[in-house]
Amino acid sequence: MRATIMTEIKLVMENHGMSIDRRHPMLVADLMTSRGEVLGITRHGLSKMKESVLNLASFEKTADHLFDAAYFGQKDAITGVSESIIMGIPMAIGTGIFKLLHKYPLIPSLK
Repeated sequence: MRATIMTEIKLVMENHGMSIDRRHPMLVADLMTSRGEVLGITRHGLSKMKESVLNLASFEKTADHLFDAAYFGQKDAITGVSESIIMGIPMAIGTGIFKLLHKYPLIPSLK
């Protein structure tokens, strides 16, 4: 199924005169099939993929998702990229995944 999704994305882009890196359809296909079933990149598919209020609000029906979350007292752990961008929090991925510790040279003891 993943290969079919990648092929279809590639064909759609080519039919519109666009060329994209092969990793983009791979990423979309991985996301769509990550739960063991094919989920659409729609508000309905996203709601099945992730429980994050901010992630849902970033896609469609922003006010509805935020009002529902407030009404039902939902919390968001802010663990994803979209949520971090919305909140202005640096995401711990790539080169930001770790903190560098500076190793200071030892001072020779005075005799």
